Amino acid sequence: MKNKNIEHIISLSNDLRWQIGDEFHDNLAEGIYADAAEIVKDSVHKTDEKNKLRLDARIDKIITSKIWGFPIMFLILALVLWLTIIGANYPSSMLAGLLLDTVHPALKAFASSIGMPWWLDGFLIDGVYLAVAWVIAVMLPPMAIFFPLFTLLEDFGYLPRVAFNLDHLFKLSGAHGKQALTMSMGFGCNAAGVVATRIIDSPRERLIAIITNNFSLCNGRWPTQILIATIFVGAVVPNSFSSIASLSAVIGIAILGIFFMFLVSWALSKTVLKGEVSTFNLELPPYRPPRFWKTIYTSLIDRTIIVLWRAIVFAAPAGAVIWLISNVYLGDQSMAAWLISSLDGFGFLLGLNGVILVAYIVAIPANEIVIPTILMLTVLVTGIDGGAGAGVMFELDSVSATGDVLRAGGWTLLTAINLMLFSLLHNPCSTTIYTIYKETKSVKWTVVASILPVIMGFIVTFLVAQIWRLFI
Repeated sequence: MKNKNIEHIISLSNDLRWQIGDEFHDNLAEGIYADAAEIVKDSVHKTDEKNKLRLDARIDKIITSKIWGFPIMFLILALVLWLTIIGANYPSSMLAGLLLDTVHPALKAFASSIGMPWWLDGFLIDGVYLAVAWVIAVMLPPMAIFFPLFTLLEDFGYLPRVAFNLDHLFKLSGAHGKQALTMSMGFGCNAAGVVATRIIDSPRERLIAIITNNFSLCNGRWPTQILIATIFVGAVVPNSFSSIASLSAVIGIAILGIFFMFLVSWALSKTVLKGEVSTFNLELPPYRPPRFWKTIYTSLIDRTIIVLWRAIVFAAPAGAVIWLISNVYLGDQSMAAWLISSLDGFGFLLGLNGVILVAYIVAIPANEIVIPTILMLTVLVTGIDGGAGAGVMFELDSVSATGDVLRAGGWTLLTAINLMLFSLLHNPCSTTIYTIYKETKSVKWTVVASILPVIMGFIVTFLVAQIWRLFI
C-alpha cells in the first residue's frame, strides 16, 4: 500500500510540473522524495536487522520455553552466585589481612603509645573499628562482583526473560511477575532488592515484594551457610562426597527461601493484602551488548557504595554494643554471659543455644559479623583457648579449627541445621530495615517485614528440633 501511495504522489508531481514551473516543482519534489525515503525506512528492514530479529526469536524460543527456561535460569543464577562467592574469596582475604591483621594491631600499638585508657581502646578499636572492618572485608568484595554481573544480565536483556518465566508462579501466589527481578537482586543484597521493588507499579504487590524479599539469601548470609554446611553437613558423608553434600545443603536452603517467598506472598495476598493481581504486559527488549562503563558506574556507585555505607553506619554501634556487653559485668559475670545463660533454655527448644541467639540480637546491623561474634562469645562462656580477649571478634584460619571451637561450645548436627534455617528465617539487617521504612514510609509495615521472618524462624526451628529429638 505504501509503495502504491509513493507511485501516486510521484505521478501527481509529474502532472503538476507544467502548471507550477520547474523551480517550484524541484522544491516540491525534494520534499516528496524526503517523505518517501522516511516511509521506505519505516517499512523496509535491512537483511542484517531481519537476521537479528530471527536470532532473538530463536534464543527466546529456548530460554523462555517450558522445558529449558527454568533449568537455564537456575544455571545462570548458580553461575553468578558461584562467581561471586569464589571470586570474593581472594579480595576478602586481602582486605581482612589489611584491616584486621595490619591496621588493627597498628591502631592498638598507637593507642598504647599515647596512653589511651584500656576501656576507650577496647571500645573504639576492638569494638567499633573491628565491626566496621569485618563488614567492609566480608561485604564489599561480593557486592562488587554480584552487582556488576547482575547489571550486565539486565543490560543484555536476559532479566526480563526471567520475569517472563516466573510470571505465572508469582501470579498464582498473588504477587507481581516483576517480583522475580527484585527477588534476584535480593540474592546480592536485600536492601538493594527492596529498592528494586520500585519497578512494580501496584502498591499492594510492591508491598508484598518488600515484605518477602528477606527470604532471598543475601551475600551477608552465604558465608555463614557455606561454613556451617562444610563443617557439619560435609562431615556426615564420606570425604569424597563432602563437598557435594555441603553444596547441596546450601542450595537447598536458598531454594527453601524461594519456597517461603511464594508461601508468604500467597498468604499475604489472601489476608491482609487482598486484591486482584495486576496485568503484566511485558515487552521483551532486543538482546544488545552491555554498556560496560555505565554498568560499572551503576553497580559500584548506585548500589555497592551506597549499600556498603549504610551497613557501615549501622555496624559501628553494633561493634560498640558487642564490646560493652562482653566487658560490663553484672555481679560476677559479664552482661553477655548473663544474656547467654538466660536464653539457653529458649535456644534449646529451637535446637540452637544462647550464644547463637545473643549473636543474632547484637548482629542485627550486619549479618557479616554473626560468625565472628559467635566465636568470640563461645570462647567467652566456655573459657577455651582462642580469641584475643572479651569483646574482640575473630575468625580462625582453618575450617577445622572453627569446627573445634563450635563443638566445644556444644554444637551438634541439629544445631548446625537449625542455624542454617534460622540464618534464612530471621529479621532483616538494620540496613534493610531502614530501607524498608524509607520505601514504605510506614512504621507498621516495617515492623511486619522485620518481625514476620523471626516468628517463622522460631516456628520452623522449633518443629525441626522436636521432630529431630523424637525420631533421631
